[in-house]
Amino acid sequence: MSDPEPYLLTRVLDALLREDVVGLRTRSAEVLRADGRWLVLPGADGCDALALPVTRDGFQCEDRARLPLLRREPSGSEPAAREDLTTCAAVLAALRERAEAPDRAGFDAYAAECRQTLETMRLHDSVRDDTHRRLALAHGDDPAHWRGPLGALALDALAALHDHPVYPTARGRAGLGECQLRAFAPEFLPSFRPRWVALPKDAVVAHGVTGHRVWPTPARLGLPDLDRTHVALPVHPLTRARELHEALREAGLAERAVLARRPHLDLRPTLSMRTGAMACDPYTHLKLPLATSTLGLLNRRTIKPGTLVDGAVCQRLLEAVIAREPRFGGVVLLADETAYAHAGHPLLAVLLRTLPAGLDDAAVVPLAALLAPAPGGRTVIDHLADHWFGGDPLSLLDAVLRPLFDWQTTLYGYGIALESHQQNVSVVLDRDDAGAVRVRLLLKDNDGPRVHTGRLAATLGGAPPAFDDPRVLGADDDALAALFTTITVHLCAGAYAFGLARAGRVPLDAALAVVRDRLAEAIGRMPREAGRALRARTLDAARLPVKAMVTAGTLRTKERSGAADINKHYTAGPNYLVRSARS
Repeated sequence: MSDPEPYLLTRVLDALLREDVVGLRTRSAEVLRADGRWLVLPGADGCDALALPVTRDGFQCEDRARLPLLRREPSGSEPAAREDLTTCAAVLAALRERAEAPDRAGFDAYAAECRQTLETMRLHDSVRDDTHRRLALAHGDDPAHWRGPLGALALDALAALHDHPVYPTARGRAGLGECQLRAFAPEFLPSFRPRWVALPKDAVVAHGVTGHRVWPTPARLGLPDLDRTHVALPVHPLTRARELHEALREAGLAERAVLARRPHLDLRPTLSMRTGAMACDPYTHLKLPLATSTLGLLNRRTIKPGTLVDGAVCQRLLEAVIAREPRFGGVVLLADETAYAHAGHPLLAVLLRTLPAGLDDAAVVPLAALLAPAPGGRTVIDHLADHWFGGDPLSLLDAVLRPLFDWQTTLYGYGIALESHQQNVSVVLDRDDAGAVRVRLLLKDNDGPRVHTGRLAATLGGAPPAFDDPRVLGADDDALAALFTTITVHLCAGAYAFGLARAGRVPLDAALAVVRDRLAEAIGRMPREAGRALRARTLDAARLPVKAMVTAGTLRTKERSGAADINKHYTAGPNYLVRSARS
């Protein structure tokens, strides 16, 4: 088992370069040395020069790290005095020296995030073969044959062992150790039983939950005296007693809440970890708050009550679009996320998700799993391509991008952009009555959209939707275009073009041509004005927005980064679509 740190450090350096941390990209001079190109950040204020070996890339940044090191070069020194920094801790310490004083704590926090990610990666290396063996025993050797919601859970486990295409330390979960990961993270294939707390009915906002067939009454939980006055909310076992008590105190419920002694329902974690699928009914999911962070220290996994409202509002909005655009009926499938409950606190909330019926005979594949290794070592996309597309992964990508871009550009024409990233979109593969391959999309977690109020009013009419988060609504294309580009184009299309090319599966130019052609076709079907605006911001733009996830999520506070939303904070990178058109 090799040390994962060089691999992680390379990805960290890529992200720091892409986000131009301490000017690593824009303040450096390009120097050609005997072994290749270097970017050299000059010494300043008593700090040594820093040199990064790079090579051409193009996916969200012109360059990427060529070697897992950052070289410290004292001013006027001989080459022998240079020091190669080859650990995440050493690199971040050197960059910390260059950071402004208020930001230095963020570098310390990111060093801790790297340490935790390394521990998780080593743990993954030690269990991967066993996880693959258990999945093969339960579902078969070929993930192309893993079917329905149960098969989707198995594919979630493969995705959890694979890296995020952009965020380098995505496998780390702040504050969770090995025992907790083994008991609750999807890659270890556990099941768990949530605890339940009975809260006064007058303190709980509940929609479609308490009468649901899976929802326990207080009596079912051993609290018969509370049936008339209280409603039960689940609590994730990782929520510590102190955290729960503090949440109840902050909500003014410490004296009126009753914790049930017995847990209830068996859940299996999905890729998001805070969401569990019912073991007896994997079509039904419970999304529970977690007092941890992923994709950045500031990216807490609790559930703001307003996001439950916004998810339901967005679902109704999407249903209205599908009703007006009949070609998406039966092609775009929406998980029902209109049932939820909360007591006004981020740790006292739950979403009850129901997947659409009729998926038992279909392959339900989260996009996040496509490039993940499967039992036997080949990637999921290769297995799917063999089964459905004659062994050609580029044909599979093409078949997925057609409905994906058609749907997302149609929404853009209505003034809507979704944060439907790889974890939130699944491709559903089966055959129609004539035996032809059918490709559909399944969407969930649509609680963070951006909406152009003027365009939405002109297309759907009526008053603006009643979103809880005021950041959702806007009067121009800026937020829509940034979200569409960073999520739909980069994460759901470009990442696969570059990923397949780096794996040697397809030529990069061919993969990028598919992305551009499918996007151009979809934009061509849009209303003229909206299509022209989107084309100008994507296909014809000189540069494209790029998420600055490390900066906004960990390195800097919101006040310092200026990020109104840490998941929607951007820098800019090259337009690989324009380059592909010239190839």
